[in-house]
Amino acid sequence: MSKRSKRQIIREKRREVHKRYTYIRIGVVVLVLFAVIFSFLNRPEAIELDESRLASNPVLGTDTPIVTITEYGDFGCSACRAWHNAGIKNRIMSEYGDKVQFVWKDFPVITAQSPKAAEAGQCAFDQGLFWEYHDLLYDNAPAIRVDDLKTYAIQLGLDAEQFNQCLDSGQNRAKVSQNLNEARQLGLPGTPSFLVNDQRLAGPPTYESLKSIIEQAIAGG
Repeated sequence: MSKRSKRQIIREKRREVHKRYTYIRIGVVVLVLFAVIFSFLNRPEAIELDESRLASNPVLGTDTPIVTITEYGDFGCSACRAWHNAGIKNRIMSEYGDKVQFVWKDFPVITAQSPKAAEAGQCAFDQGLFWEYHDLLYDNAPAIRVDDLKTYAIQLGLDAEQFNQCLDSGQNRAKVSQNLNEARQLGLPGTPSFLVNDQRLAGPPTYESLKSIIEQAIAGG
């Protein structure tokens, strides 16, 4: 066989290999496009929140409070978890629950998982178990990936299908964004941040400081 024939055979083999790789690349692109289209078509459809839902927040205590305590918190925040673990909220509510209302608002800024965890809390709120879910998240922190969030919903006995639909569709993203924007407009420095009757506190409050504020309000001072 001549050298020319050998070179020609080599070139033909190279062209054949190149064709195969081209077909493989095209096949991969087609599969990826198909997967993207399939995922888009099967994405859960979010329910648009009405004004009443956007205006509602998780609360504890009386509907006619003398003192309203608002926490802007983040489920990925270690300082928020420490304040929760200190039991200050529960102690205050057990003593002044007929005079105090405690309000939760999302301020998810600490971790990449925080916004989705905030949405999960709102999905639990839709099923009437926000505070139980809130406590479970802090008890299991920092495990707040999406799979974790769905597992906690099952542990609480929430309707898993409804919860997953809510979380996967981003149904409560607008509510979380509303709270986040409100916190930024107020110039809150970080999490946790607290308001007492719309007055900003300097840092997370102690039991003693909250008790003093409440007692003054009850006394009319």
